[in-house]
Amino acid sequence: MISAGDFRNGITIEFDGNVYQIIEFQHVKPGKGAAFVRTKLKNVKSGGVVEKTFRPTEKCPQARIDRKDMQYLYSDGDLFYFMDTESYDQIALNADAVGDALKFVKENEMCKVCSHNGSVFSVEPPLFVELDVTDTEPGFKGDTATGANKPAIVETGAQVAVPLFVEIGDKIKIDTRTGEYLSRV
Repeated sequence: MISAGDFRNGITIEFDGNVYQIIEFQHVKPGKGAAFVRTKLKNVKSGGVVEKTFRPTEKCPQARIDRKDMQYLYSDGDLFYFMDTESYDQIALNADAVGDALKFVKENEMCKVCSHNGSVFSVEPPLFVELDVTDTEPGFKGDTATGANKPAIVETGAQVAVPLFVEIGDKIKIDTRTGEYLSRV
């Protein structure tokens, strides 16, 4: 159990039958009346954000989120297959659990599979990936003064905004959290 006075960003708690991660918290001590803790909570399963106030003495059970490194094998229709590289156990996850997480991930790359009490609710891709550019328009000389970008399709099928000097066949580094181009490799 964790009391509301000990809340910190990133802590996961069980509340109202759901699992929430604390995004923001603020201890408020008004001039008149009792102190309270104002929080922004993100539901880790659905992704929804709610605001809730707690008394500093209220207690919530702390949720244990298991993050396990697993290898993404392949997708077959609506199912995505992952393998534990230590025990070689395979699991299949539906598209709802995976979401957009794999749009920059190639087959055979490592991901973190997040679960709570044995039920998987999300997949975290690696923070940075290196992918080949498969399709983009040619950049024209002289267009670089404005720092303009152009769309490019990478080998996983995702679209990324890249600088004009990037060409088909270049390997680029992408931040999977934001989907932004970082550099050429």
